Amino acid sequence: MQVETQRLIIRDFNMEDWVDVHKYASNHVVTEHMIWGPNSKAETQAYVEEQITKQQSSDRTDFEFAVILKEANILIGGCGIYIKENNAEIGYCFNPEWWGSGYATEASKAMLMFGFENFKVHRVFATCRPGNIGSANVLRRIGMKQEGHLREHMWHKGKFHDSYLFSILEDEYY
Repeated sequence: MQVETQRLIIRDFNMEDWVDVHKYASNHVVTEHMIWGPNSKAETQAYVEEQITKQQSSDRTDFEFAVILKEANILIGGCGIYIKENNAEIGYCFNPEWWGSGYATEASKAMLMFGFENFKVHRVFATCRPGNIGSANVLRRIGMKQEGHLREHMWHKGKFHDSYLFSILEDEYY
């Protein structure tokens, strides 16, 4: 599976990608607001293997993709969409060397298009930790509205965490 944008190729993972994924998945700054990580090499390899296994499903509803910078042909991050009936959740994670260049926004717009146009979902949502201001701004830039603040709804890394909840409806997208 592959989606192209102006500057990006968004494609299924292959096993060789684990090395580039590990560059950001093992970074404490990147994983600070994530519910996973920082990853060991074995964890990153297992993650990529799991995604390759999911690619084989004939009724695939979980899509995690490698994000490749077209001009340099290098993996700069990942994004995904997870379909559940009429709803979908999107997410993304990028190597900090590429933060602030609009790549997360571009990839996230592609995930919205993928969900609304390919799966005819009614609503796409995303969450982020309140401290992750950059991520919240990406979600606002792609037209999502903040629906709420989920207070201490998730236990991870030894404490409870809050999340902001964002969404966009089909008619708002079109």
